[in-house]
Amino acid sequence: MNKESFESKVWRWLGNWFPAYRGSGAKVTYVSSDFHDVRIKLPCNWKTKNHMGITWGGSLYAALDPIYGVMLYKLLGRRFRVIDSEAEIKFIKPGTETLYAHFHIPAGELLTLKEQLLFSNKAQIHLQVSLNNKHGVVHATCDKHIHISLIK
Repeated sequence: MNKESFESKVWRWLGNWFPAYRGSGAKVTYVSSDFHDVRIKLPCNWKTKNHMGITWGGSLYAALDPIYGVMLYKLLGRRFRVIDSEAEIKFIKPGTETLYAHFHIPAGELLTLKEQLLFSNKAQIHLQVSLNNKHGVVHATCDKHIHISLIK
């Protein structure tokens, strides 16, 4: 695992204090120095549980929603607008414990994306992430389709 840099630690800290993300109940626990990897955790507690004692679906999605977009914005730079165009979450198993997610953007996919942006000023990328318990059991998966375009 790549160590965090001062810059990635600042991004982690600011992300955790951003009101919309803070309200999800999730916490960013790691941002790699190259911004290709982010890890989060989502506890099952009074802030995230519903009336049945399981993690609320809104918290599950809110914990996952902004991460890939923020990563791409950081990796591509301020010249590009990064917007979700489609997302789908599948709830596989109720969450009754802390759940974890690892977001990863492979260097090869990023290079392909940058090449597309050189020729057309816009591109799409499809990324996936899952929320797992500490034993690796998948509780939810999320497919994200993200639109990137050059800001004119």
